[in-house]
Amino acid sequence: MGLEAGPAAKGVMTTRSAVSIAGALLFAMAGVVPVQAQVDAEAARALAKRNDCFKCHAIDKTKKGPAYNRVAARLRTKPDGVEVIVEHITSGRMVQLQDGSDEKHPIIDTRDPDELGNLARWILSL
Repeated sequence: MGLEAGPAAKGVMTTRSAVSIAGALLFAMAGVVPVQAQVDAEAARALAKRNDCFKCHAIDKTKKGPAYNRVAARLRTKPDGVEVIVEHITSGRMVQLQDGSDEKHPIIDTRDPDELGNLARWILSL
């Protein structure tokens, strides 16, 4: 003979399932929302200033390099946007400037992943 759950037991299972799903959603959101909210703009601007980033970039206008808000518009919807920016600012790869010339992109003077991620998230927030 099999055991059958009565109506009360089925209700408990449904409630447990609902709670599990709600918990999973909150857990997933907790991993996404705080990352977007945790941008220390002052620290990001200070790191960019220390590294002369504003020599080639501005927030809203093109200089030797693209405006940060243009970079943000291109990358903010990509799931790996932060990683793309961090790789770009730490690899020293060749970049093409607005005048068509090529130059090695300067490497940020920190290896602190929190500082690098904060800078990338700040750029994406613009």
